[in-house]
Amino acid sequence: MTQTKYRTHTCGQLRMEHVGQTVTLAGWMENLREVGSNFGFLILRDFYGTTQVVIETEEMMEQVKALNKETTIAVTGLVRERTSKNPKLPTGDIEVAPSQITVLGRCQYNELPFEINYSKDAGEDARLKYRYLDLRNPQVKRNIVLRSQVVSALRRAMEDQGFLEITTPILTASSPEGARDYLVPSRKHPGKFYALPQAPQQFKQLLMTSGFDKYFQIAPCFRDEDARGDRSPGEFYQLDMEMAFAGQEDVFAVLEQVLPPIFAKYGAYHIASQAPFQRIPYFQAMEEFGSDKPDLRIDLRVKDVTSLLQNCGFGPFEGNLIKAVPVSGCKLTRKAIDKLCADVEVQAGQKPYWFRVDDKGEIVGGIAKFLNAGPDLAAQVKESLSLENDTLVLLCAGTRSQVWKTSGVMVKLAGAQCEGHLDKERYEFCWIVDFPMFEIGEESGQLEFCHNPFSMPSGGLEALLKAERGETDPLTILAEQYDLVCNGVELSSGAVRNHDPEIMVKAFELVGLGEEDVKAKFPAMYNAFCYGAPPHAGIAPGVDRMVMLLCGESSIREVIAFPMNKSAQDLMMDAPAPVTPAQLEELSIQVVEHSEEE
Repeated sequence: MTQTKYRTHTCGQLRMEHVGQTVTLAGWMENLREVGSNFGFLILRDFYGTTQVVIETEEMMEQVKALNKETTIAVTGLVRERTSKNPKLPTGDIEVAPSQITVLGRCQYNELPFEINYSKDAGEDARLKYRYLDLRNPQVKRNIVLRSQVVSALRRAMEDQGFLEITTPILTASSPEGARDYLVPSRKHPGKFYALPQAPQQFKQLLMTSGFDKYFQIAPCFRDEDARGDRSPGEFYQLDMEMAFAGQEDVFAVLEQVLPPIFAKYGAYHIASQAPFQRIPYFQAMEEFGSDKPDLRIDLRVKDVTSLLQNCGFGPFEGNLIKAVPVSGCKLTRKAIDKLCADVEVQAGQKPYWFRVDDKGEIVGGIAKFLNAGPDLAAQVKESLSLENDTLVLLCAGTRSQVWKTSGVMVKLAGAQCEGHLDKERYEFCWIVDFPMFEIGEESGQLEFCHNPFSMPSGGLEALLKAERGETDPLTILAEQYDLVCNGVELSSGAVRNHDPEIMVKAFELVGLGEEDVKAKFPAMYNAFCYGAPPHAGIAPGVDRMVMLLCGESSIREVIAFPMNKSAQDLMMDAPAPVTPAQLEELSIQVVEHSEEE
């Protein structure tokens, strides 16, 4: 129902069938166009749309001229057919001739921080500081409306799948789950802290152990980590789910039913992958796409040319792995190719190389002289890579991790910049499976969990024991872990969980933590598993990232009602902010000042 104390209709509601009726509208004064001292056009805007109000008396013109833009007013008047209609507006066939205008909330400022309908052109700091004005922009508001619709659709779909929505605690214990915790001091227990959950991971596993069968929630998660275009600092939301007596394919089946209809209905593109989504093993993804987040809308693939080019005489190739990305039908100019290579180097941190096959079938440009030096190498390269005329070949060299990263950037940028290789207007899902259980940490140089420490290793306890005995390399152990990827964006990570306390302890022992460490860090889960836990599996797609994709936005902050900036600051509320000495004393906390040198 749109009728309230202050209005009979909304500003997006009136049509020709309302002509002749007396109505009351309420909203913000978006604009006033004066035609004369007694004639003008006022645009009234509310949540639902805009309506043109025609001012036809000198007295009323004086009244509205005295008001600043964005003043909230109520307009009572007669609905008329417009003589000059606007087919671009839903209300473009009618106008309202007012008999009374009442000020409900006065805007006290002559100038706004930005024009409401062009707020997206303003600087991000200004938009976030005055977010309540930014959200008045219909284009910005539309994303928040769509988010609400998507969350509602997700809830209905999960309930239709037999899942029960259960809320888990916000105040919990700190635990090592991959990111920094937000800590909350306890007044009643001086020197002790709660932590905001990085995810409901332990609680949802405990629910499975408690005898619940299918759990979900739209869960708030809190991680003290740096912002990215697809990651909001501080707080984000995910569609958290877990299933008892279930494995990987059971989880896949649920999301393959839930997500495609939502993406097809609400997305900027109305084509979405249907079940079953493509399954790509992790190492295959890294070799073919240079990424564990491949964008399947791009038809380019990475080729290994190490044996072919390692001894071609080009210095950077010697002793290194070499990857190539052929780009057929490429019409880029030399200047554009140089720009593409420069962009790759900036993003990957490694220098790419190139050559191309021209319209005559000759290898030219870039490192061509090294390929043309021998009698047969050029022909071997063309044959091995199946190169047609007008093909650009991008190359990179280095260690495995270096060529994976660089080739992935080459695929992404070449796909976007070279015509015909990116089918943009669709949503392409895939599952990345068979992740390694362990990896060598970049900072520590020690064995660490690659993804979720609660994942079940493929091969179970025996695989861990063989690694412990030195019979196998722990880096070769795969885990029953999986990622859901859409259009090159990781929507979620999930896993078949480790529900056996013996296997859990052994997995942690390989990374240097003993049974007592496991008991201390995860006491509830360890103890619960000792009472007989069912096999269970789950996943948690990010709601914010999902909506970002659906809206076609490049920044996640565009789909959050009140986001923080890149520095994890709420400019509107001025948070984080200092608190009083009395508050600190009550919590038994002392703030220590750090010098700039520190």
